[in-house]
Amino acid sequence: MTSSVRRERPGAGLEAGTLAGERTLELRDVTFTHEGASLPTLVDVDLSVDSGTMLAVVGPSGSGKTSTLRVAAGLLEPDRGQVRVGGRDLHGVPPERRGMSMLFQRPLLFPHLDVLDNVAFAGRVAGRSRREARSRARDYLELVHLAELGGRRTRTLSGGQEQRVALARALAAEPSVLLLDEPFSSLDAGARAVMHDLLGEVRDVLEPTTVIVTHDMDEAALADRVAVVAAGRVQQVDSLAVLYRAPATLQVARVLGGFAEIKGHVDGGRHHSCFGVVDLAGSAGSSTGPATVLVRREALRATAPDSADSLFTVRVVAVRHHGLRQSVVVEPDGPCPTGVVPRMEVELDDAEAAVAKAGDRLGVARTGLPLTVLPG
Repeated sequence: MTSSVRRERPGAGLEAGTLAGERTLELRDVTFTHEGASLPTLVDVDLSVDSGTMLAVVGPSGSGKTSTLRVAAGLLEPDRGQVRVGGRDLHGVPPERRGMSMLFQRPLLFPHLDVLDNVAFAGRVAGRSRREARSRARDYLELVHLAELGGRRTRTLSGGQEQRVALARALAAEPSVLLLDEPFSSLDAGARAVMHDLLGEVRDVLEPTTVIVTHDMDEAALADRVAVVAAGRVQQVDSLAVLYRAPATLQVARVLGGFAEIKGHVDGGRHHSCFGVVDLAGSAGSSTGPATVLVRREALRATAPDSADSLFTVRVVAVRHHGLRQSVVVEPDGPCPTGVVPRMEVELDDAEAAVAKAGDRLGVARTGLPLTVLPG
């Protein structure tokens, strides 16, 4: 006969869905210009994050990602536009009264307080008694798997532990919206993976409305939807799977990475470039005129030169090593009338990697993944 022991979930003292409710965050037509800047940092930004969901905001450095969070939090005043939570316009509402918690890359813990009182600080600011705030703080420390460290000084913690304490403190404020500004970017790969798992647990238990700014596509994959921002404008908002399959602009493809860009022109349903001719049957956006074909690098494979299934024949320029994987940088095998010789990267399987070298001729074939055709 066997017996089972029921294990309580972390943070069992917290009511499930503590941060749930009608807490949709909306940014409507938000434009913001930094003082002294000649161009706006954000232009006509429209974003909506449904209650209990997570939105990741990605984009190159200087694209306006952090400014978007700061406008939402009330740390920056937009030139125009609205920030709303649960339908309430937050114009004129100071940051401390917006009901938002923001977590930064640096934990910013109080060195004169122990771990428990760092987390309890949020409750004290909200008006709870010291006893009640500390009791609630213990629940949040348990949620982030640090219940046993409540009496420790912050200087004794590892980087990952510090960030977990900072997350517990942000959650202890019981915010309407949780704003995360690249909070895990300074951690090593192992600690970052632990924080990703922990964020999933927090979402399962508390159901917070969350926005995370990140450069890490693995981190962006944790979100329900991803907003790609470039030059202060929202380029596309969708699930990461849709973004990878059908980027709306070249900027989106370049932010995501991993696309080969083949510039040329479309005529009669076929794309002509220095690499060769590609049949666009079934591909959207294949109207006549200048066009760029985007194809995921993992959808390209090397074959024998001039083989029946190859799209075109290329010449190897360089071999690149990515841990155990290898890829080749290739250019057209023949002359290019434009005068600018394009290049692309193709991944190799183990057998090809063992023999590939600069100067080799290879064929390039495509798997079943769809092409994206963009004008220009």
